[in-house]
Amino acid sequence: MIRLQQLQFRYPQSPFQLSIPQLEIKDREKVAVIGPSGCGKTTLLNLISGILVPNQGTLISCNVDLKTLNDSQRRVYRISNIGFVFQEFELIEYLNVRENILLPYYINQALKLDQSVQDRVQELAVSMQIDQYLNGRIDQISQGERQRVAICRALLPQPEILLADEPTGNLDPANKRLIRDLLLEHAARTNATLIMVTHDDRLLDQFDRTIDIEQFHEVASVS
Repeated sequence: MIRLQQLQFRYPQSPFQLSIPQLEIKDREKVAVIGPSGCGKTTLLNLISGILVPNQGTLISCNVDLKTLNDSQRRVYRISNIGFVFQEFELIEYLNVRENILLPYYINQALKLDQSVQDRVQELAVSMQIDQYLNGRIDQISQGERQRVAICRALLPQPEILLADEPTGNLDPANKRLIRDLLLEHAARTNATLIMVTHDDRLLDQFDRTIDIEQFHEVASVS
């Protein structure tokens, strides 16, 4: 379970502020996060992933209070528990598709790259219908296929929590639903908690519930 209590977060020298008295997301829950631009949707994901730290309050995830961890401990928490899917894909052009999927294992010593991981790359690629591109270049596949590569990369370490920051924002309507359905399917298959940010109301119908982050957005005075 992810539990936020009396959480306050504010960027330095900015009027932006999140104030969350209480918010709980259950294990294996599939949640959509909505709200206008600039109200804190990405900030919420960054707090849950430990990229950002609350100024006040508690944020407990995977039985750990993230505010009590130092930088290196939060990094281990992310590697061990979080899969992140970005709107802009964040793929590396000079690596092929397979290498982009394996990237977490190249840069994180805490993850062990063995044959079972290589087998899982193949399985994920088949399930995402991109296995024929595994040895191909990133610039030779479509936007929708690139997003599927990014999803494979996030799913490969088998995270407990899957965070998706507007993963359909750059896609056409058909691919929007496809990507949403793939995320929901794989989260259900692996018993992962899925938190997906979206601006598209047409994608909300398959989620367990929707959180409007605007209710937690405040404008603070800059000191």
